[in-house]
Amino acid sequence: MSTTTMPAAADDVTAEWVSSVTDFDVSAVRPEQIGVGIGVSSALYRLHLEGPSCPDTIVLKLPALDPSAVFTSTVLRMYHREVGFYAHLACDAPIRVPDGYYGAIDEDTAQFVLLIEDMGEKRCVDQVLGMERADAEHAVDELAKWQARFWGQADDIVGRGLAMSLGDPIYPAVLPLVFTEGWEKVTGAMDLPASIRSVGEKWVGGFAQLLQEMCAGPTTLAHGDYRADNMLFDDDDTVVLLDFQLIGSGTAAYDLAYFVTQSLDADLAADHERALFDRWIDGLRAGGVPTDDLAGQWDDYRKAALFCLCYPIVASRGMDFDDPRQMALVTCMNTRYTRAVEQLGLAELFD
Repeated sequence: MSTTTMPAAADDVTAEWVSSVTDFDVSAVRPEQIGVGIGVSSALYRLHLEGPSCPDTIVLKLPALDPSAVFTSTVLRMYHREVGFYAHLACDAPIRVPDGYYGAIDEDTAQFVLLIEDMGEKRCVDQVLGMERADAEHAVDELAKWQARFWGQADDIVGRGLAMSLGDPIYPAVLPLVFTEGWEKVTGAMDLPASIRSVGEKWVGGFAQLLQEMCAGPTTLAHGDYRADNMLFDDDDTVVLLDFQLIGSGTAAYDLAYFVTQSLDADLAADHERALFDRWIDGLRAGGVPTDDLAGQWDDYRKAALFCLCYPIVASRGMDFDDPRQMALVTCMNTRYTRAVEQLGLAELFD
């Protein structure tokens, strides 16, 4: 492969190419696929490197292997967002993120490539098992720091082409199609509780209004996929945050609602949801967010929780339900969503 050619697959990556796009001196490369059953929108590989001046391993991200996942990721500019994050925003993040070594995207195709620091030695939490309370508190604290850092700046970041507003017209243009396809797949493969069906059957007709309302007040930079599978924990239990393909502008409650409703076991969320919300509010206030800007966040939290049904449903389009881990992930997310619908009274928001 030419040193100027973007690799289309992990086997296309050569030592010469890695050396040409990084500061490393690499003599040999061996790819190993990772993240199977975890990553949906991208294909992930650990590159084992040999050479006089290089780390032992780095991580390679390429477009997903499933065409439907590539379609969704392309039209929502997810690959553009992550490449742009590492190029322009990572240096300002108050949460630890992997170092970015190289990123590129073909503006005319879905092809992209990203080389980042391998954080595989950090502690991970399996989202299927759910996050314990202590880790959840650390994650909420770090989220508040992130959001306070970017408070009031997200619309400018969107204007620079590095993120997308939750109110962007692409969402009502694309989400009805991909949600409907995912809904048909999920409802055909599993028996969903009546509470989810009651919301899912109204979701396409009501989600656009939710998005507009979640952009109406003070905004910050949303991570967009703040969940257990996208976090690692350092030795001091601080968060290392991964995956920046859905960063956007919107209400701060968006990330918190998605995290609590999808990454915590239903019983744990039921017992500690409001305490985690209050802890998050305290963190935002400590980070300098004006108290007046925090009014109405609980209402936004409920709206965001209702909207977030789209995550397991849309992601299921690119999932292999014969893969035990992927099936377990969509099943547990739906189980946790059932708790949220019932405890938070989400169905009434569509009335």
